[in-house]
Amino acid sequence: MQSTEDFRYEDYEETARWILDRIQSPPVIAIICGTGLGILADTLPEGKTFDYSQIPHFPRSTVVGHSGQLVFGTLEGKSCVFMKGRFHVYEGYPLWKVILPIRVFKLLGVKILIVTNAAGSLCETYRPGDLMIIRDHINMPGLAALNPLRGPNDERFGPRFPSLSNTYDHNLRCTALDIAHKLGHEDFTHEGVYCMVGGPNFESVAEARFLRRLGADAVGMSTAPEVVVAKHCGMRVFGLSLITNRVAQGYELQESVNHEGVLEVGKQRSQVLQDLITGLVKSIDLKEEEQQEPE
Repeated sequence: MQSTEDFRYEDYEETARWILDRIQSPPVIAIICGTGLGILADTLPEGKTFDYSQIPHFPRSTVVGHSGQLVFGTLEGKSCVFMKGRFHVYEGYPLWKVILPIRVFKLLGVKILIVTNAAGSLCETYRPGDLMIIRDHINMPGLAALNPLRGPNDERFGPRFPSLSNTYDHNLRCTALDIAHKLGHEDFTHEGVYCMVGGPNFESVAEARFLRRLGADAVGMSTAPEVVVAKHCGMRVFGLSLITNRVAQGYELQESVNHEGVLEVGKQRSQVLQDLITGLVKSIDLKEEEQQEPE
């Protein structure tokens, strides 16, 4: 199996060139669709679609609810790329493969990453179907040295020791909260802390209690590695969790959770997510983005 030490910058470039040769306009916004949320990509009129199996060096998505496609097109006048399905450590992929698309996006010219996921609620006031705008995250694998930036650093992507303060862009979060209010979704839209665990099993009661005491409001099995690398690459990041279930924190009242239920909640909230993400993309001022770029 190839390691980060022998996966070269030139390999990322090869993937980026392959894509650029086949699309009309390089994307400036990348949107990762979490479990059951691939319908977001269907909003693109006349989108150009590539199966992951077609793209050099790309992994394959193996999870139900992740169709495994890159879709390129224009949303609200902005050139975008959608990932219909992401990659997870629990699928057996090393972290360098999980985050490969983010570095390819960097080489394509992406400035903003919008990442969505399905998550379980640790906060007692959250209910299935609620939205949680991610204020911050706890990267449990990263705290145990399973970090996507582990190994030799390539300065062409970012610095050796990146700061993760304001990882989830303050202005994008405020804009999203305002959009949710205007859409009438304020009653089920929150801001909170997302915790990533390795999976694929759902959490035990003791683990759920532990994560809640750490300050996590929701828990899932993705997102943090992609966000860490996006921040390393200098992208602005917005994160959104769809709460699909309540995580059991008591032995006497077991909450039932399964993957099929997660997919069903995603289907029920698809239009709400589509409206919020579309509104957020519409609000982004690309001229302002260009002015913020370092010289």
